[in-house]
Amino acid sequence: MWGVLDIDEPFPLDPSAPAFYREHGYVKLRGVLSIGLLARYRDEITRAVQSQSADRPPLAARSLYDRAFLQVTNLWTRSALVREFVFGARLARAAAELMGCRGVRLWHDQALYKEPGGGFTPWHADQYYWPLASDRSITAWIPLQDTPSAMGPLAFADGSFRLHEGRDLEIGEESERVLQRSLRACPIDEGPFALGDVSFHSGWTFHRAGPNTTAHPRAVMTIIYIDADMRLAEPRNANQIRDWDAWCPDVKVGEVIDAPLTPVLYRSSTVIIA
Repeated sequence: MWGVLDIDEPFPLDPSAPAFYREHGYVKLRGVLSIGLLARYRDEITRAVQSQSADRPPLAARSLYDRAFLQVTNLWTRSALVREFVFGARLARAAAELMGCRGVRLWHDQALYKEPGGGFTPWHADQYYWPLASDRSITAWIPLQDTPSAMGPLAFADGSFRLHEGRDLEIGEESERVLQRSLRACPIDEGPFALGDVSFHSGWTFHRAGPNTTAHPRAVMTIIYIDADMRLAEPRNANQIRDWDAWCPDVKVGEVIDAPLTPVLYRSSTVIIA
């Protein structure tokens, strides 16, 4: 039986996982979180998403991007229970071990709920949006139910973090069109997720998700971690300026991104991976 504090218990990461992550730009880990543990947090995350999305227009009236999912950021600031989940050392330590960092700090959390009938999520890379000085960023993608192919699980373009074409594109019709072409040489991993599975992907790994053709919402929580020593980079686009203003407005370019909304969630005394 899993207890409340098990969100802080270390996950026994297979020794091959960091090497796989470095080679492919992502890794899918099985059975990271128990069904009981996820049940503790799922209803609260869903309640917060519904509360923040109550005034959204019908699917048919939304843009391509907005049809892809309901998106709510920094739920940890609105709920003590969600904070307990987001601040859990179990996932944060795994993120640090995969990236080979001494520690990680929070960039932000983000709930991504794909409604029944919700459209596909276009190809994109997350770090286009973030003013970060290195590529040591990683997203934990945490389904809150079994996620079969019909529900739109996250799909990864294997090895795409090495590509530069498309890094200057925000998510939308153009990114889908351009990246459909440039990612042709990359194998695509679009397999389903079981409840308890968690994937981790690099900020420059291109990914997408199919539509949700089921009658049930696809509920997903994500946590974005960055190297605990990450420095702020000069923003390259308006989205990065907005994120700077939102997460760390008092941090100057070149400084470590140490701000109230970007706390350190895990730190080790040694580097786990050379």
